[in-house]
Amino acid sequence: MELNFFFAAAVGTVLGFLAGCGIGGGSLLMLWLTLVVEMPAWQARCVNLMFFLPCALCATGFRLKQGTLPIKKLLLPMALGCAAAAGCSVIGAWLETKCLNKLFGGLLLFTGVKELLYREK
Repeated sequence: MELNFFFAAAVGTVLGFLAGCGIGGGSLLMLWLTLVVEMPAWQARCVNLMFFLPCALCATGFRLKQGTLPIKKLLLPMALGCAAAAGCSVIGAWLETKCLNKLFGGLLLFTGVKELLYREK
Protein backbone atom coordinates (compact mmCIF):
# COMPACT_ATOMS: atom_id res chain seq x y z
CA MET A 1 0.00 0.00 0.00
CA GLU A 2 1.39 3.37 -0.96
CA LEU A 3 0.98 5.99 1.74
CA ASN A 4 1.22 9.72 1.62
CA PHE A 5 4.43 10.80 3.39
CA PHE A 6 2.65 13.40 5.52
CA PHE A 7 -0.04 10.94 6.61
CA ALA A 8 2.62 8.37 7.56
CA ALA A 9 4.56 11.09 9.45
CA ALA A 10 1.38 12.07 11.33
CA VAL A 11 0.73 8.45 12.31
CA GLY A 12 4.37 8.09 13.43
CA THR A 13 4.10 11.27 15.50
CA VAL A 14 0.92 10.14 17.25
CA LEU A 15 2.36 6.69 17.93
CA GLY A 16 5.59 8.24 19.22
CA PHE A 17 3.58 10.45 21.57
CA LEU A 18 1.62 7.44 22.84
CA ALA A 19 4.83 5.43 23.29
CA GLY A 20 6.38 8.30 25.23
CA CYS A 21 3.37 8.39 27.53
CA GLY A 22 3.70 4.66 28.12
CA ILE A 23 0.36 3.88 26.50
CA GLY A 24 1.65 1.28 24.05
CA GLY A 25 2.48 3.08 20.83
CA GLY A 26 4.68 0.14 19.82
CA SER A 27 1.76 -2.29 19.95
CA LEU A 28 -0.32 0.07 17.88
CA LEU A 29 2.58 0.45 15.46
CA MET A 30 2.64 -3.34 14.98
CA LEU A 31 -1.06 -3.29 14.14
CA TRP A 32 -0.59 -0.34 11.79
CA LEU A 33 2.31 -1.92 9.94
CA THR A 34 0.77 -5.37 9.56
CA LEU A 35 -2.86 -4.43 8.89
CA VAL A 36 -2.67 -1.10 7.06
CA VAL A 37 0.77 -1.07 5.45
CA GLU A 38 0.59 -4.87 4.93
CA MET A 39 4.18 -5.38 6.07
CA PRO A 40 5.27 -8.92 6.97
CA ALA A 41 5.17 -9.57 10.73
CA TRP A 42 8.91 -10.22 11.06
CA GLN A 43 9.70 -6.93 9.33
CA ALA A 44 7.16 -5.04 11.45
CA ARG A 45 8.81 -6.40 14.61
CA CYS A 46 12.18 -5.08 13.43
CA VAL A 47 10.73 -1.65 12.66
CA ASN A 48 8.95 -1.67 16.04
CA LEU A 49 12.23 -2.28 17.86
CA MET A 50 13.93 0.57 16.00
CA PHE A 51 10.91 2.81 16.71
CA PHE A 52 10.99 1.99 20.41
CA LEU A 53 14.61 2.94 21.09
CA PRO A 54 14.40 6.71 20.48
CA CYS A 55 10.96 6.88 22.13
CA ALA A 56 12.27 5.14 25.25
CA LEU A 57 15.37 7.33 25.40
CA CYS A 58 13.36 10.53 25.11
CA ALA A 59 10.79 9.44 27.69
CA THR A 60 13.52 8.32 30.09
CA GLY A 61 15.36 11.61 29.69
CA PHE A 62 12.24 13.64 30.45
CA ARG A 63 11.35 11.48 33.47
CA LEU A 64 14.89 11.84 34.83
CA LYS A 65 14.73 15.60 34.36
CA GLN A 66 11.38 15.69 36.21
CA GLY A 67 12.84 13.60 39.02
CA THR A 68 10.03 11.05 38.76
CA LEU A 69 12.29 8.12 37.85
CA PRO A 70 13.86 6.41 40.90
CA ILE A 71 16.89 5.16 38.97
CA LYS A 72 18.56 3.40 41.95
CA LYS A 73 15.47 1.27 42.56
CA LEU A 74 15.24 0.41 38.88
CA LEU A 75 18.79 -0.78 38.21
CA LEU A 76 18.16 -4.43 39.14
CA PRO A 77 14.84 -4.72 37.24
CA MET A 78 16.48 -3.02 34.22
CA ALA A 79 19.39 -5.47 34.24
CA LEU A 80 17.06 -8.46 34.60
CA GLY A 81 14.81 -7.12 31.84
CA CYS A 82 17.76 -6.78 29.48
CA ALA A 83 18.91 -10.32 30.28
CA ALA A 84 15.38 -11.68 29.74
CA ALA A 85 15.05 -9.80 26.45
CA ALA A 86 18.34 -11.25 25.21
CA GLY A 87 17.38 -14.76 26.27
CA CYS A 88 13.89 -14.55 24.79
CA SER A 89 15.32 -13.20 21.53
CA VAL A 90 17.37 -16.38 21.19
CA ILE A 91 14.34 -18.54 22.00
CA GLY A 92 12.12 -16.47 19.68
CA ALA A 93 14.51 -17.06 16.78
CA TRP A 94 13.77 -20.79 17.06
CA LEU A 95 9.98 -20.48 17.31
CA GLU A 96 7.68 -20.29 14.33
CA THR A 97 6.07 -16.95 13.49
CA LYS A 98 2.56 -18.32 14.13
CA CYS A 99 3.56 -19.37 17.64
CA LEU A 100 5.11 -15.95 18.34
CA ASN A 101 2.00 -14.21 17.01
CA LYS A 102 -0.21 -16.25 19.33
CA LEU A 103 2.03 -15.61 22.33
CA PHE A 104 2.12 -11.88 21.59
CA GLY A 105 -1.65 -11.76 21.06
CA GLY A 106 -2.16 -13.56 24.36
CA LEU A 107 0.11 -11.09 26.11
CA LEU A 108 -1.81 -8.14 24.65
CA LEU A 109 -5.13 -9.70 25.61
CA PHE A 110 -3.95 -10.43 29.16
CA THR A 111 -2.55 -6.91 29.55
CA GLY A 112 -5.74 -5.33 28.19
CA VAL A 113 -7.99 -7.30 30.54
CA LYS A 114 -5.71 -6.54 33.48
CA GLU A 115 -5.83 -2.80 32.66
CA LEU A 116 -9.62 -2.86 32.35
CA LEU A 117 -9.98 -4.54 35.74
CA TYR A 118 -7.32 -2.45 37.50
CA ARG A 119 -8.48 -0.45 40.50
CA GLU A 120 -6.25 2.00 42.28
CA LYS A 121 -5.70 1.17 45.95
